[in-house]
Amino acid sequence: MKVKKDRVLGLLNSRRGAAVQFRELASLCGVDRKGRQEFKALLDRWVSEGALLKLKGNCYALREEQGEITGKLSVHPDGYGFVIPDAEGEDIFIPARYLRESLHGDRVAVNVVQRGHYGKREGRIVRTLEHGFTRIVGRFVRGRDYSYVVPDELRLPREIRIPVRGMQPVQDGQVVMVEITAYPTATRSTEGKISEVLGWPEDPEVEVLTIIRKFDLPSVFPPEVVASARAVSQTVAADDIGGRNDLRNRLTVTIDGETARDFDDAVAVQREKGGKIRLWVSIADVGHYVPRDSALDAEAFRRGTSVYFPDRCLPMLPEELSNGICSLNPQVDRLALTAEMLFDRTGAVVEKTFYPSVIRSDARLTYTIVRRILVDKDAEAVAAHQAFLGDLQVMEELAGRLTARRRKRGSIDFDLPEPEIVLDLQGQTEAIVRAERNLAHRIIEEFMLAANEAVASFLDEHGVPSLYRVHEQPDPVKLHDFREFVLGFGYAVRMEGEGVDPGELQRLLEQAAGRPEERMINEVLLRCMKQARYAAENLGHFGLASPCYTHFTSPIRRYPDLVVHRILKRTLAGRVKGPEKERLTETLPEIAAHTSSRERVAMEAEREIVALKKVQFMRNRVGEEFEGFVTGVSAYGFYVELIELFVEGMVHVSTLGRDFYHYLEKQHALVGERTKRVFRIGDRVRVIVAGVSIEKKQVDFVVAEELEARPLREALPEGEYYPRVPVKGKRPMHGKRGSSANRPAQGGSGGTKRPPGRKRR
Repeated sequence: MKVKKDRVLGLLNSRRGAAVQFRELASLCGVDRKGRQEFKALLDRWVSEGALLKLKGNCYALREEQGEITGKLSVHPDGYGFVIPDAEGEDIFIPARYLRESLHGDRVAVNVVQRGHYGKREGRIVRTLEHGFTRIVGRFVRGRDYSYVVPDELRLPREIRIPVRGMQPVQDGQVVMVEITAYPTATRSTEGKISEVLGWPEDPEVEVLTIIRKFDLPSVFPPEVVASARAVSQTVAADDIGGRNDLRNRLTVTIDGETARDFDDAVAVQREKGGKIRLWVSIADVGHYVPRDSALDAEAFRRGTSVYFPDRCLPMLPEELSNGICSLNPQVDRLALTAEMLFDRTGAVVEKTFYPSVIRSDARLTYTIVRRILVDKDAEAVAAHQAFLGDLQVMEELAGRLTARRRKRGSIDFDLPEPEIVLDLQGQTEAIVRAERNLAHRIIEEFMLAANEAVASFLDEHGVPSLYRVHEQPDPVKLHDFREFVLGFGYAVRMEGEGVDPGELQRLLEQAAGRPEERMINEVLLRCMKQARYAAENLGHFGLASPCYTHFTSPIRRYPDLVVHRILKRTLAGRVKGPEKERLTETLPEIAAHTSSRERVAMEAEREIVALKKVQFMRNRVGEEFEGFVTGVSAYGFYVELIELFVEGMVHVSTLGRDFYHYLEKQHALVGERTKRVFRIGDRVRVIVAGVSIEKKQVDFVVAEELEARPLREALPEGEYYPRVPVKGKRPMHGKRGSSANRPAQGGSGGTKRPPGRKRR
């Protein structure tokens, strides 16, 4: 073999680092078919020597000095993907043609080979380190030549082949669970075997089960966990009360939503001299009933959080605990961990103490009842709750002080409406309404924020390792783009180097309040923010403008809160010494990473079931006209949220007349080249529901005036109007996959709904 290494390196270098397939490289080097085997052996030797890099797809590229980067692969429904590095750094773009041997969710090793469009890093996957999916939910299709399953997740392969031999009895169109038996290669597609038949897709129970299986959510407690929960007494024994502060004679209430079935926080107040107000926040002492390293604890850690669907909750703890002995039900003794705080007239904490307690809630109040008492001044509600009127008024006053102080320090409050799904008895969507958020929600939220912050600062001051709820500064690049964006509306954002004070952003939101661009600025700013997470180090909470924050108030539904409870109790008992500190330092990072991951999975599952309920609701609304707001813009169209129904859908750019539209990323706008027509975030627009796809969880809109000018079929892009429904004996027809359900994410209770007003801070 006469091919020299320098020639091969020169050819690859001339491609600016791009990978070249073996056959093309052999042709460029003048190697005929007979010499290919020898040439391949030569290339592989240079790979082993470190001169070249061999990539999937039988490709070769120059090895960069930076070496391999590991990360998680995220595939877009259109076929291309990005690798999100494990360490800090920008995402790495992977072209679609190099994804034939990798699946969405895989953890991979990648080599950056060049800078692609817009200066973004572009790479090639070297190898798969860990598969993200071992089981997949999808719809079974019995084909003419072979059978296959179309995954419910649009970012996975369009079909998984199912060998006929040994296949379970299943009917065409049913939803099934598939275990992957062979992952894709350059010459073989993904294969699997059916492990479970879930049922027909139109069945509401199957719809929920599909989401549960898709996100691998634990829905049944193991037998040993059930046994442990049933062994716990449902009454507080006298021995349990010893050594606790007795708060049973203090007027205490719980305030939650109408559908809540468990209550993990209760509050009490007292007005004191000098305008001060004392607050007691008592949280269910879950740690007393869930010992560390027990079966209950292991299962709670595995789940990480409760998951909330419109019709049910997948709780972190069994019902005997979450709705029983750990729930602060009225008129019964309950064990708690109490944060007692004294606030001055400005809302500043002047005293704080923490202790195990025993309480007896005097009443189970709801947000609606408290609103009727304090806001509506409803005579009937006031008369029925006269014993609590004075304390509720003190709570209102204290919450006002806390809100004012929090906003003064720069805490950011986004004013974006949240939808609430109303179901009928058959589990079908009956209505989608604006979730109420009134004074009662604000009272409880302020009290919980104050307790969380007080516990975090106490542990931090004592040098005790703990879990923190952290929210880091926005990305500087996104921040600069946001500043340019709002400058177009006459707003200035003062930056401090590469960062910004959160108070500056809150000031901007207050300036924009009530103006036409208010919603637009809220939406764009929210997209600049990083996602809050758990960490074993105190990095502060940017959104709350808090130097030290944790989660303490919901141990029934969040595992990090349970961990903080244990740490606080051991600290109060003086038991966090050298060995214990070492244990915490070693274990907390893993707990933080795991619970942050479980929270993200729960959020994705909750978002998907809500998206499904919304598109089902819109099935019978095709042809109806609505007014909405533009909530997102991309190169292929823009998203609109209907004002009346809180449903989001997409207007494809191809439906916008005979004009060519330019996508202005920094301005979050589409601009017509000829007409100069502009669509940007926050704009009001009238749209007509043009099509609904249950399978893609997508609603398609057409701008009303466009539909008046052209027939519906002509106005819609090909593939968007009809849902993707497999036809017996044929492969499924795939429309374009620009689904609102696939947009990037922005950004306590055993009952069926998350406690209203309690945002994920």
